[in-house]
Amino acid sequence: MPQKNRTVRGVLGGLVGLVGLSAVAGLLVAASVTPVLTMTGLAGAQALTLFDQLPENLNPGTPMEQSTIYATDPDGKPVELASFYEQNRIPVTYEQVAPVLYDAILSSEDKSFYSHGGVNLGATVKALVDNVRGTSSRGASTISQQYVKNVLIQECEQDVNRASETYTDDLRKCFEDATNASGNEGIERKLQEMRYAIQVEKDFSKNDILLGYLNIANFGGTVYGIEAASKYYFSTSAAKLTVAQAATLAGIVQNPNTYRIDMPQGTTTNEAGEALNTADSGYSLTKDRRHYVLGRMLADGKITQAQYDEADASEITPTLKQPTQGCAAAGVNAYFCQYVRSIVLDDEAFGKTPQDRADLLRRGGLKIYTSLDYNIQNPAAQAMRDIVPANYDNDYFGAAGVSIEVGTGRILSITQNTQFDETTTDDLGKTSLVFAGDQKHGNSGGFQVGSVYKLFTLIDWLEKGHSVNEVLNGRVQTNLKIPVCESPQTANTKEIGNFGGGGGYTASVMDFTRQSLNSGYFAMASKLDICEINQVADRMGVTLASGKKVTDENVPYDVLGPKNISPIAMANAYATVASGGKYCTPRAIDRVVGPDGEERELPAASCTDGVISPEVAATAAYALKGVMDGGTGRDANPYDGTPLIGKTGTHDRWSTMMIESSTEVATAVWAGRWKGQSDIYQKWAGNYQLNGMRYPLAKAAQAAANATYGGKDFPRPDDKLTRRVMTEVPNVVGMTVEEAESTLKSRGFGVSVGAAVDSDKPTNVVVAQDPQGQTAGGSTITISPSNGQGTTVPAGLVGMSRSDASAALTAAGFTSIAIDNSCNPPTAVVSATDPAPGTATSKSTAVTVTCK
Repeated sequence: MPQKNRTVRGVLGGLVGLVGLSAVAGLLVAASVTPVLTMTGLAGAQALTLFDQLPENLNPGTPMEQSTIYATDPDGKPVELASFYEQNRIPVTYEQVAPVLYDAILSSEDKSFYSHGGVNLGATVKALVDNVRGTSSRGASTISQQYVKNVLIQECEQDVNRASETYTDDLRKCFEDATNASGNEGIERKLQEMRYAIQVEKDFSKNDILLGYLNIANFGGTVYGIEAASKYYFSTSAAKLTVAQAATLAGIVQNPNTYRIDMPQGTTTNEAGEALNTADSGYSLTKDRRHYVLGRMLADGKITQAQYDEADASEITPTLKQPTQGCAAAGVNAYFCQYVRSIVLDDEAFGKTPQDRADLLRRGGLKIYTSLDYNIQNPAAQAMRDIVPANYDNDYFGAAGVSIEVGTGRILSITQNTQFDETTTDDLGKTSLVFAGDQKHGNSGGFQVGSVYKLFTLIDWLEKGHSVNEVLNGRVQTNLKIPVCESPQTANTKEIGNFGGGGGYTASVMDFTRQSLNSGYFAMASKLDICEINQVADRMGVTLASGKKVTDENVPYDVLGPKNISPIAMANAYATVASGGKYCTPRAIDRVVGPDGEERELPAASCTDGVISPEVAATAAYALKGVMDGGTGRDANPYDGTPLIGKTGTHDRWSTMMIESSTEVATAVWAGRWKGQSDIYQKWAGNYQLNGMRYPLAKAAQAAANATYGGKDFPRPDDKLTRRVMTEVPNVVGMTVEEAESTLKSRGFGVSVGAAVDSDKPTNVVVAQDPQGQTAGGSTITISPSNGQGTTVPAGLVGMSRSDASAALTAAGFTSIAIDNSCNPPTAVVSATDPAPGTATSKSTAVTVTCK
């Protein structure tokens, strides 16, 4: 706008500057060849000082461009998931712009563009005279100068702190400083534009400058560049613009926020406060400007009279296509998108500070190609939609699934039952939390993963040399001693119990794993150490969702997975087993391409062989196969011929998991309360119980993975780790029944009290056991107590008289004594007994005595 109340001193200063400009005008042209100038005189020296302070070479940098996240469709082609931008801009090549648009721009803005050297001195001097007079603060710049002006605006905007409270005002000031400066500032700006324009003409071709201008220019609001403008205002591409559309856009660029056609209520007001350029007026200001552009095109011979008449008579009818940005635009893929976004905003590969990373995402023109595979994502997302309501009971019931490629760590799929929404809302069916992730990647607190954490007890068991066929007493116990960092702690496993109740049983580790027997795994832990079990999880890349280590706190009940961990971390642990012991960092980004077409450095990721040995991995897989083949995970098995390992998990009555894996892809599904602890059992949503939804969800995702990636047989388990283990049985004969039971159970054996047997020992004393010596660990030992009725035929009966023999038998407790007639003579002595002397027998046994 014209400057008011100009002082005499201000006018004189402007005139001096103008004199200086006149002195250097010719030299500016020479500067395109020889940039070194020499001048004399006060005004000239002032102008020259300004001139010398400008850079020798214009480096416009990269304009703010939107960053885009891509997935891979079933045909292997990249598909856009979402874009992020501060300025809605889609750069195009020269050939992707309709020639009629170039004609419209050049005819209306700079018809001698291809013949001048970057500066139109006549028009520039006239603009500066008007500036000095205070009649205008604008000027007729060449396309090259306008390009320079937009670059300078861009550079200014890139330096604005987006977190500042004055962000919007600071952006506006960038535009105003570059376009509306008056007086001396206006002269300074023109000198700067001219010098830069000359340098641009030296460094770039005319076509490059013209295209650069069209790619960087503002077309109103946050719409930048001709392609974004074409899509936004007319739902078409720059290559397909009509004459009328091209002339409209060429008119808008001259004063974007006045001529924009997306504000039906008007874009400006007159002095009376009346809205101008409204939809009701047919966007009259824009139409007048279009009329001017069409007239210039006709005068320059760029269009025919018929084309002019048709275009000029047409109404301005925008077909607005609102640009969408952010992960909400990704639909069912939004949570995968949000996970990727969190990586960009967190990892220093994308900038040293959070602000640097946020600016890069919104301004840097990145093309982020992710690992998302629609072959798995689509079926998994469909199953999620079909099975799990977004908000079952207004009590935070949620579900999430993730699939990870074995041996690479590439995340192939992330699904969730809720609708992605970054706004704060009371609708529990909407959230921006990525349930599959953690606080760092998805802002989720993770979940208590339950028995899927038993994997680490199994791994530690095998690494200590134990066999999966070792038999243990897996009954619930009230006083089980479990080592915690070498210090035994008492665990009352009866308080925890087993899924579905039951007191447990004596069985092998294979059986405990297949049926997920809590008390059986506690029995295993009693022979290990909780701290070392948690160290296995740590080594396999598992952390708490908070980012803390799982080893920070250690308690006996860690065996059952009470810690809050992300489904991604748990899926990746099972992928480590499936890979034969190779751990790979979970990653969701395959490559990132900058606006210059060069690939950028990716976030640090690696694969490490031997995190667990191949023998341990193969044997763990052998045990985990039983879960999927008739065990607790059978309902999640698609039974498509692909060998699978897996594990189920339940924490109390509010959190469930199902993890399964082939040799190629691992899938984890969580379903439960993402806040609170309300019971999810015996509750139905449609055809599924809440606690059972994990099975069909995992089944659908794994079936899709198997169809796409296949799967081989898992390696054979290690012979030593599958051996039948024999254990020495303690001798409990002579102990009381209670002492014998305690001794045997403390060694892991089951105990069965058999029928009492004949013995002269007290009735509570064990007089026999079976087996003795060695047997399989955890076997049941049968103990037999005395019935108190046992005795022995006296050994010295032979040679006794009849009366002495009868007395000895009576003293031994026999109640049935038969003396043969051969003992009647007074001189007869005992010659034999039946049973024979020294025979152990019952007191009720009949003893026959014969004499000679």
